[in-house]
Amino acid sequence: MASSPAPAQIRVGIIVGTTRPGRKAATVAEWARGIAATREGATFEIVDIADHDLPFLDEPLPAMTGQYTKPHTRRWAERIAPFDAFLFVTPEYNGNFPGVLKNAIDFLYAEWRGKTAGLISYGIQGGARSAASLTTLLSQFEMTVVPSGTRLVLSEDFKEMKEFAPGPSREKELLATVDEVLAQARLRETGAAPEEPADA
Repeated sequence: MASSPAPAQIRVGIIVGTTRPGRKAATVAEWARGIAATREGATFEIVDIADHDLPFLDEPLPAMTGQYTKPHTRRWAERIAPFDAFLFVTPEYNGNFPGVLKNAIDFLYAEWRGKTAGLISYGIQGGARSAASLTTLLSQFEMTVVPSGTRLVLSEDFKEMKEFAPGPSREKELLATVDEVLAQARLRETGAAPEEPADA
């Protein structure tokens, strides 16, 4: 009797959500990738907005039309489309997530629509307001934002509020976020019930 084919790998993009000089998001994204990579059945790839030279939104038609006219938009769409799910790494600037992240999201529509997202935020209070605002935005794309977000506090997880040094509980917190993202992504892809999360 033939064995069942192995389930497809879930491809997760880790979005570095700021381009600010001195940003901590790239370091946080590398940390997240290293921990997330311990989970089987998925691949994790960093996508840095800073690498894509996106101008302020300059497409003449709404993104939901899918009629992208600019080369930079097409390249961005090609980068985002293959992913099944995302981990967004975002700081909190003035009570919200960075404008450059909203701009990058606004360029596209179908490439985000209906997919799964987990949020990794940081700030004085763990970037809670940033995460809440980003959740509202992603809901416009019918994205499922998992409830187990990872909240990094500047005074606790960054030495002198500068060097990233996550506390001992953060790895478990991140794995809970990752496990929920993978479960929801599998549910979307297969229509089956999500798997039980692996032990953290």
